[in-house]
Amino acid sequence: MQAYTALTTTFARLGALCDAGGILGWDTQTQMPDGASDARGEQTAVLAVLGHEILTSPETADRLGEAEAAAGTLGAWERANLREMRRAYTHAAAVPGDLVEASSKAATRCEMVWRDARRDSDFARLRPHLDEVLRLQRRVGEAKGAVLGLSPYDALLDGYDPGMRQARIDPLFADLRATLPGLIAEATARQEAHGAPLPLPGPFPVKIQRTVGLQLMGAAGFDFARGRLDVSLHPFCGGATDDVRITTRYDEADATRALMGVMHETGHALYEQGRPAAWRHQPVGQARGMSLHESQSLLIEMQACRTAEFCAYLAPVLREAFGGEGPAWTAENLHRLYTRVEPGPIRVDADEVTYPAHILLRYRLETAMIAGDLAVADLPGAFDEGLRELLGVTVPNDRLGCLQDIHWPGGSFGYFPTYTLGAVAAAQLFAAACAAHPGILPDLARGDFSKLHAWLRTNVHARASVMETDELMLAATGRPLEATSFQRHLHARYLGEAV
Repeated sequence: MQAYTALTTTFARLGALCDAGGILGWDTQTQMPDGASDARGEQTAVLAVLGHEILTSPETADRLGEAEAAAGTLGAWERANLREMRRAYTHAAAVPGDLVEASSKAATRCEMVWRDARRDSDFARLRPHLDEVLRLQRRVGEAKGAVLGLSPYDALLDGYDPGMRQARIDPLFADLRATLPGLIAEATARQEAHGAPLPLPGPFPVKIQRTVGLQLMGAAGFDFARGRLDVSLHPFCGGATDDVRITTRYDEADATRALMGVMHETGHALYEQGRPAAWRHQPVGQARGMSLHESQSLLIEMQACRTAEFCAYLAPVLREAFGGEGPAWTAENLHRLYTRVEPGPIRVDADEVTYPAHILLRYRLETAMIAGDLAVADLPGAFDEGLRELLGVTVPNDRLGCLQDIHWPGGSFGYFPTYTLGAVAAAQLFAAACAAHPGILPDLARGDFSKLHAWLRTNVHARASVMETDELMLAATGRPLEATSFQRHLHARYLGEAV
């Protein structure tokens, strides 16, 4: 017990360092002047190296061995915590400290260059920096893979979604690749037969959009005493334990996108705010991987907030906020706007039918880059060709193509597939929640998320990482992660048929 107790102290310190890095990361994306980027890179690298040194110290290794030898004396949560400590140690110890530092600095530098390159649609400016990030991520994947017995890509993927492997993703994504074109074609044909929805006439002042967004966050259960809403170039959820920072971006010509962006990030935030307080700074108290994290954002945004019921609540809120009148502002038209299937180049603005195609493309490209089969110099052409193949979309420039996402400049290789895995999990969890509480959908028509929030808090948030992903899904829904509910959802919402 002494060894285990000492480990909890060590991991609490690591949690505090992670929180400090989270706040610095938020500041980098929202407040920091461009001229501070080099200094910020040094700061974040120092935090990363400090955490790495603490986690991989001989004392930590010795205590893990001692605690594991006496694991039979621990309770279920403590044993799970020890399991997650070992996992964190194994990932960290596989990577030399100088590589951790170099990778952190390269990602921070590349993110800052990406801002200007994206604005100016200038991939050539980003290319050398992204080359360096990719080179270092390959080294990280190789180092981890050698220890874990995994391919470099699977080792990187495991850092975002514990236990997930390409061998499991590939059949699921192959099925989506085969069925998506037909589903998109049928859905668009069905909608064309009913005519296009009416656009909401603007302008939509940012101040009012923000006010409405805050109202919707509150309705969903966001705790403003432990979080806030800001603006960034790329929406995200970050910050620290008990200080959750979410962001969105606004367009005064279109309020619908920013509001759904707010609700997407609110789903992430509810997960962070709902983690068990007693375990917040321990590995077992962390969210259970990014697929489950994405399931929470997509469950709120796609499963709940794009229902006809929620639109019945939202329509009068928008009419009052923006002084809207006429047929464009009806709940029915708003629902049609929010369920419009329309292939486009931008992932974060994509509808839920075409969105998986964006992930299929990024998954294919990043696995090829890590494997050395796709050079960074060839990324723009491969990206453009992929969007034409999957969605029939022509990319007019790199800003709307391979420069649109921050993930690769930030070193997040292995992250993208979790978005679609999250969509699959979201549909499965929402179906289970509605089966357990038939009042969830009627409540959404009044802007009442309380039953849904309570079910998620009990079945997902409060369980944190005490279970493996499939264990959690089995406990919450009666089945491990599978695509059946997602397919049923898409067919019901967009084709009006059950599967």
